[in-house]
This record gives sequence, structure tokens and C-alpha cells, in this order.
Amino acid sequence: MSEHRRKPPPPEGGGRGSARRAAQPPTSGRRVTPASNSAGPGNGRGEDPRSAGRTGARRVPQRGDAAAGGRRRSPDAGRGRRDGGRPPVKRFIDYPRAGKTGARRWLPSWKLMAGLIVTTVGLVVGIVGVALALVQVPSAQKASAVQKNVYYWADGKQMVVAGGGSLNRQIVPIAQIPLSMRNAVISAENASFEKDWGVDPMGIARAVVKMAQGGETQSGSTITQQFVKNTYLSQEQTLKRKATELLISVKVGATKDKDFILAGYLNTAYYGRGAYGIQAAARAYFDKDCADLTPSESAFLSATLNGPNLYDPYGGQGPAATPEKNTKRATDRWKWTLDREVQVGRMQGLERDKWVAQGFPKVQKPKPATNKTGQIGYLTDLADNYIVAHSRLSKAELDKGGYQIYTTFDRDKVNALAKSVDEVRKANIKPKAREVDQFVQFGGASVEPKTGKIVAIYGGENALEHFTNNADYTGVQVGSTFKPFVLAAAMTHGKRNPGLGPQQSDSQRTIVSPESVYNGNNKLTLREYNGRVWHDQNGGEWRQPNDGDEDKGLVTLRTAMQFSVNTPFIQLGMDVGTDLVQEAALKAGLDKDQLSSLTPTFSLGTSAPSAIRLAGAYGTFAANGKQTDPYSVEKVEKNGRPAYEHEKKSAQAFDSNVANNVTDVLKTVVESGTGTKAKLGDRPVAGKTGTTDGNRSAWFAGYTPQLSTAIGMYRVDPNAKKQEFLSMRGVGGQPTIHGASFPAEIWADYMGRALKGQPVLQFDAPQAIGEKVYGDGASPSPSPMPSTSPSVTPSPSASSSPSKHPSSSPSPSRSCNPFDPKCKPGGNGGGGGKHGGTSSGAGGGGESPTPDSTGRQPGSGGLFGGADG
Repeated sequence: MSEHRRKPPPPEGGGRGSARRAAQPPTSGRRVTPASNSAGPGNGRGEDPRSAGRTGARRVPQRGDAAAGGRRRSPDAGRGRRDGGRPPVKRFIDYPRAGKTGARRWLPSWKLMAGLIVTTVGLVVGIVGVALALVQVPSAQKASAVQKNVYYWADGKQMVVAGGGSLNRQIVPIAQIPLSMRNAVISAENASFEKDWGVDPMGIARAVVKMAQGGETQSGSTITQQFVKNTYLSQEQTLKRKATELLISVKVGATKDKDFILAGYLNTAYYGRGAYGIQAAARAYFDKDCADLTPSESAFLSATLNGPNLYDPYGGQGPAATPEKNTKRATDRWKWTLDREVQVGRMQGLERDKWVAQGFPKVQKPKPATNKTGQIGYLTDLADNYIVAHSRLSKAELDKGGYQIYTTFDRDKVNALAKSVDEVRKANIKPKAREVDQFVQFGGASVEPKTGKIVAIYGGENALEHFTNNADYTGVQVGSTFKPFVLAAAMTHGKRNPGLGPQQSDSQRTIVSPESVYNGNNKLTLREYNGRVWHDQNGGEWRQPNDGDEDKGLVTLRTAMQFSVNTPFIQLGMDVGTDLVQEAALKAGLDKDQLSSLTPTFSLGTSAPSAIRLAGAYGTFAANGKQTDPYSVEKVEKNGRPAYEHEKKSAQAFDSNVANNVTDVLKTVVESGTGTKAKLGDRPVAGKTGTTDGNRSAWFAGYTPQLSTAIGMYRVDPNAKKQEFLSMRGVGGQPTIHGASFPAEIWADYMGRALKGQPVLQFDAPQAIGEKVYGDGASPSPSPMPSTSPSVTPSPSASSSPSKHPSSSPSPSRSCNPFDPKCKPGGNGGGGGKHGGTSSGAGGGGESPTPDSTGRQPGSGGLFGGADG
């Protein structure tokens, strides 16, 4: 029978059920005929696969596999149908790319890249579009309103209500703002203002690139952005605030007239001196309406917008904002602005030349608010400056007001300090009777050693008449009140070994005892630590004078401190290293910006720390070597929400025994030395007098366990064209003024009032420290001048184990006296002449005297200062 004959049709009742029955094995007793097993094109059992339906059809290949010896189908079976029979399915995003191999499979196609770019741009445009549609321009009236700040004493009682709310903030239309002011601001800040859309992408990009390259920080802000920030937003530096600023700026730029924006900016910007807006600024600086401003005056006012504290010719707060530095900074910016106006076509060159030839415009003195009379103005200004320096609040935002400011100032102590100064002034300073009594200034500060709280300051007679806060940085040298830091460095790091190099570890040095002996004679030749005569950069020698040109012979360091002998301490500073003396001063709490360069007389007090910093640094000794920065504000709140809160931080600056030994030596000064006027009965006192060369300043700084106070006195004519510190010889009818006179008298009177009713606490007893070393010119054989009532006997061997290695000596860099226009910063600390150079401190003033043929400084003191009484 042929295998290709046609099969008969399936029987009735076929379909799935029939196929299943046919596939079942025969039941018992049922005979299967041979014909039913004949081969055919079906499943090998005489069944037609077509009669099995879908289920049977699925089973056919499976059974075929079984019939082929149980082998599974090859994985390649049917591939010809998928690959050759029809194309592969296409994906919406072909990545990784199909049909590619190797690296090409992972490289996106140009179509994919184009799609990504279009999608990204579309999303950005869509998001920005939605944001611009949703963002609302706030009401300028409420956001930029000036309120008042409320200041509180330490006990929580209200001190004063003050702030920008009391200032003239008259809004003037664009027609009353002179074209010269508009031109100056546009030229200096945003030359493309009249053409941009409120933001300047290129300006922002330039600012980012400049900062990325480590250059000067730039804002990249347009005038529109600054107007939006001043008028509608806070001054916080966050991404959210910046994004909001950009969106509002674009919307304002698209919907508001350029004159409206420019007038708004000039009417809301802060110009310093509490002046918001161009009209208030014109009155504050030139006492005229803004409509009457000249192009020269406009160029100056545009400069103040960059930072009023740094551009007011009468100075601002901090050592970087002295009148001299500010005047130069403002003059340079004023000249640059006029040049810039010519460059961008907003002024003719001939007109620029005319204003430059007339010179820098004359600016009037600042006039503080009338509710800040007496000490209140100094207190609130000090609090404001502290907040700006230690929080995210800017001066402009703070001056808008609305803040509750809780200070550390103790009302009773502030009044006590003012009363003590006023009584001494009225009893002794007679400017109408003695010409030399004119221009005498006092300044002082009182700090809690363990907390750093500034409880009282004396800034001057009246904040409405004398605008400089004498408790803060003034540039006045502190003289021999600096010597305790030299002693602390000697007891911490020790005297260098003459047989070794200049950079010696502490283990190679000898810790110095207060009973160490040095030569206290007058005008000794200064020597380096290894005994070689010290020469300045010009080859000259320095011979240090003592106060009154007195020879003291061999003295202990205790005695040298007790009677303020200069020569032992300038030599001790050379033996230890002025870099380590500087380190000790900084650890105690002095500000590096207020320290002079590292000439040898650095150890004698050519630096000019403020009364606040000096009181705080002495407080470190009172607190057993633990240093805490002075502070004046506990917290700031606005609308019941905290805006700032002080975080107490302290560090162990000195080993407690080093601090206790310094205290013990300073007790000798008060008990039987130059500071006897500072005695407080049975209450223990440690302190030091200080007088600078030429009798230009006098200090007393001292402390008890509870309170540290520094009082300074000096003379300066605020009206003089050349600002300099004047000699106080003859002031108060006395031949000379020393720290032991009026400053010590004020200190004792105030401290007696401030500590009245408080328990009498004792200082911790010191333990013996260091070795009795002999400085240059001293030897164990001669008998030194005995110490007066020493409180501690040193052991023959060091009891302190120092662990810190000295730092490398930095290269000297000159720090100029702010009242000395002849001083040129940046030179070698050695200065010129045969006296080791001019004074590198920030105070003391005066010109370098002419040396005699021996190279000695004529007269007493010398320009380096440090002569103490």
C-alpha cells in the first residue's frame, strides 16, 4: 500500500475528544488490529493529526521527539523562520543598539542624541514656563518695609528700641534721581541693563568661571536681580532663594519698565550709615537732596553699594575698615567708576578729566541716630557687628529691623564703668585749662573669663559725638601688657638651645621658670638665641631702652615683670622665638589681624589688640588656660522665630599650670610692683601695666577669678588732616602718663563696683615649673636683683612636659598703623635705619628718629615702643 495515498476522512464525533480517546492505550480485553498501527503521516498510531485539533497538534512534535530517541529539539530550530522569515521587532529607544557589536553597540546614535537634547530643552523650557506662570511678584510695600530692632540687657529687660525705622527713607521718583547717578550705577554694575531681560546668563557664567579658577568672588547679578533681592526677598544665600530671585527677575524684567526697576533699586539699596535709598544716602554723606548730586558725588555713592563698611572714608568696623584703608579703597573705586562711564559711552572724556582734577568729593562726618546717646550707641553697634560677623544676617537685612536682640551686657556694670571713667576724667582732664588735655580718649571692656560674655564696655564720652568705639579696634598699641604672652610661650615651649639650629622641637629646648635670670640694664645689645648680635636687614643693631633709661642689673623674670623692665623680655622673646610668642598670643585669644609683624620688639607690645580682645586674652589666664572668645549677643529672634543663637566654644590654650604661673607672676605686679593702684583689698588681683614709646598710650589689664577688664588711654585729634597718636606728657598735670596712673585707677574703681557683694575667690595655686635659666649677659655667679615676694619656688628640673613642636618662623610682613600715612605695608618687618626698622605695630605713630653715631636710639622709648611704667 502506498504511503502517500489519501487518508479517509475522520469518523463522526471527531475533534478534541476523539483525538484524546485515540491516544489512550487499549483497555484490557480489547484487541487492537494490526491495521490500527500501520505507519502513516500521522502520529505513528494510525491517527490523523488533523483530527486531533489544537491539543493534538501541540503534542505531535513532542511525540516526534520521543520517537527520535528522546532527544530535545535543537535551539536553532525555527530560527530561519524568525530571522529569515520576518524582520526583528523594533524598539522605541534602540539602546544598546541592535545589530551592532563591540563598542559601537554602546555608542548612542545621532538620532538618540538629538532626541535627548530636544527632550531636555523641552523639559527645561516647560518647567521654566510653568514656574514663570506660577511665580508671583510679592508686594514691595510689606517686604521692604523698615522696622525697628529691640535690644535687651543680659537680664532680659529692654535696653533700647532702635534701627532703620528711625531713618529717613524717602522714596523719590526717577525724575528726581540725577542722570549722573543712573549713569554711574549702570556703568559700574550692569552696563547691559537697558538691553537685558532681567538676568545676564553670560555674567553668571563669568562669575562661575572666575570662582572656579580661584579668582575673586563675583555675584553675576544684574540691577534687576539686586532690586528683586532688596525689595522682595531675604538676604539668605540658598539655592532656593537664588532660583526664586532668577524667576522673579525674569518676570519683572519682562513686565516692568526699566525706569521703574532702576528707580526701585536706587530707592531700596543700602548705602551705609543706616541710609536706605538714594535720597537718604545723599543726606547722610553730602547733606543735600539727591537731585543736587554732582557726577563726582554720584560716582562715590555708587561705590558704597559694593560694601558700605569698606567704602565710608570715615571708617567702618574692624581692622580692615580704617579711615585710611577705606579712603584709598573709595578713591580707587570712584576713579574707576568715572573711567568706566567714559568706556561705556555714558560720559565724555573731558568731563571725566574735570571731575578727576577737582579730586575726591568731600564727605561729611557720620551722624548716628539720636536715640543712641551715651554708651547705648556703642553697645548696639557692637551687637550689630557681632551678629553680622557670626550669623547669616547681613547688615542691610539687620538694619531693616524687626529683630529682638538679646545681648550679654550687664546694665549695672556698663553704668559702673562709665561712672568710673567719667569721675577720673572730670577730676583730672581739663581741656580748657591745659591744651595738652585736649583729645584725650578712654576705652575699656570687661569680660567673664569662663563664659566669654562681654558684660561692659566703654566706647567714649558719647556715641553721638565721638563715633569710634574705643572698646573695639582703634590701632592703639598695648605696650607691656603684652609681656605675659612672652612668659607663657617661654613656659610652654622653652628657651632654644644655642648649640642647635633655629627650628628646635620642644624636647630640645629648656622650659623657663619665672625665677630665670636676665640682664635688666638699659640699652643692651639685642642678641639672637645663639648669642650672635642681632642685625636688621640694613646691618644695624638694636639697643633696647628701659623706661626712664634705668639700669636694673640682673633680675629674675618675675622681677622684670613686676617693674616692667624691657630688656629681659625682648631678649626672652628672641630666645624663645617671636613666632611662638605670636602663637601664645593667638591661643590666648588675640586677633591675628590686630597683631604687628614679627620684629624683635613684637614681644614688647607693638601690636594693637582691642580692649575687648585684651580683656578676653587675660581672661584665658584667669580660667586656668581655657580660652573662650568674647561675645556680645546671646540670641536673635524675629516674629518669635530664632534667627541666631550663640554656641559656646572653648579650648585649652595653655596647660593649667602655665596659666597659673603667669597669674602668680602678675599678682606680684599688683601686690608690690607697678600696678599697686589696682589693689582691691583682700580680693586677689593679677594684672599688668603698659605704656608705649613717646607716652602715646597707657593701659592696665587685669583680672580676678570672676572678671577680666582692660582699660586704655590715648590722644588723637579726629579733626587733624594727618591722623596720628599724640604724646600724653603733661596730660592731667602729670609729667608722663603710665598704665599705673589713670588706667589703673579707673580699673580699680570699676572692678570694686562691679564685684561688690560677690564672694572673694582665690586663684589656683601654681606648681613649680621649668628651670632657672640664665639669659644673655647673665650667669649663675652674680647675685640677681631679688624678686619681691615671689609666690612660688621653682624646682631645678622641668615639671612640665611640653608636647607641641614650634612652627616655622613666618616671613615678617609689615602691619601699618592706621593713623600713619607714611607706613607702607608689605615690606620687611625689619624696617629701615639702624634701629631694627620703624615700628611695625598698628599704633604708636610717629616718624623714625635720627640715630646717633653709635647706632643707639636717642632718648627713651624709641619708635619700637614697649617702654612701660
